[in-house]
Amino acid sequence: MAQPQDILKQPFVFEFLGVREEKPMLEKDLEARLIRHIEDFLLELGRGFMYVGSQQRVTLGNQHYYVDMVFYNKILKAYVLIDLKMTDLRIEHAGQMNAYLNYYATEVNDEGDHPPVGIILCKTNREIVAEYALGGLSHQVFASSYVYYIPDKEQLVNEVKALLEAEEAED
Repeated sequence: MAQPQDILKQPFVFEFLGVREEKPMLEKDLEARLIRHIEDFLLELGRGFMYVGSQQRVTLGNQHYYVDMVFYNKILKAYVLIDLKMTDLRIEHAGQMNAYLNYYATEVNDEGDHPPVGIILCKTNREIVAEYALGGLSHQVFASSYVYYIPDKEQLVNEVKALLEAEEAED
């Protein structure tokens, strides 16, 4: 059976939105652009994704919360909840997503559905925060970053050199 980590990208590339990298954007604006380009976004997500909706309401204790975007993946046979963040990954994002996943597992899943999967799409995926915030959760929650453009060749070469130098320093 396919596993969520086998089909999720890192990072997601939103070049199809035509947004300048340096231009600040609000979460609701990013969400609106993704919805307008839903076919392109589905292709960027990968195989088997079907769009369910945006701003899907979750009511807990008479309080309403909203999942930014909900998809169903027919390969995983699971709902995939996406929470958009315009900031770096923060600890509280994991708790919020875990609550959404618990709700979907209990209230939305049908017989035969696998447990839902959460993706927190944030400006940067800080690995140490992800390790502690997402570790030990009973649900599969992933943090992934996004970029508006694939970096140019010079920037990619510099990043690869920096990674190789860091790896050599560790050895």
